[in-house]
Amino acid sequence: MIKRIIVVAGNIGAGKTSLTERLGERLGWRTAFESVSDNPYLPDFYADMRAWSFHLQIFFLGHRAEQYLALAKSPQSAILDRSIYEDAHIFARALHHLGNLSERDYLSYRKLFNLVVAGLPAPDLLIYLKAPVEIIYQRILQRARPIESSITPDYLELLETFYNDWMKSFDICPVLTIRTDDLDFVHKPGHLDVVVQRIQEKLAGHEEVVFETGE
Repeated sequence: MIKRIIVVAGNIGAGKTSLTERLGERLGWRTAFESVSDNPYLPDFYADMRAWSFHLQIFFLGHRAEQYLALAKSPQSAILDRSIYEDAHIFARALHHLGNLSERDYLSYRKLFNLVVAGLPAPDLLIYLKAPVEIIYQRILQRARPIESSITPDYLELLETFYNDWMKSFDICPVLTIRTDDLDFVHKPGHLDVVVQRIQEKLAGHEEVVFETGE
């Protein structure tokens, strides 16, 4: 069997972790997730974003690059919850836009990011999960994670704008766009079947999977 690496991208609350877990189980692939509980900068970051944004982004860059390289060297196929590319194109950009990351620090970070990413092998596929902001905001409220208590619809809208910009120019690997408005792969196995089928076909270019209500 040919070894594959897939990265799952999308706004907060789009369903990345749940889909990564279930794809890993279904395909028997390794899975990798964001470092939150063992992130030494998060408490300081949430206490003073302007002081700690640069440190946090550097930590995430190192963590994701190390994680990705380890999986790339492994003989087993793998799926990663969130891509390293989103750190720069979405979250560092948002921190800079909101004034929490200075121009000097942002440019220094982007230079380091570009150097790191240039040395990474390209993934075989990027799965982009997409849903309206009002839906993902309700999901965030329902799961009630303390770390997400400060997230607002305006912030999600900003991230959505940056995701749209990023997707227009992303050409590192094929992209499979999945609308998760009505995606329910927990209670509707057929939905997960469709995703698995598209992945196994190794899509070339940008394609979109739409799940109709009531299916």
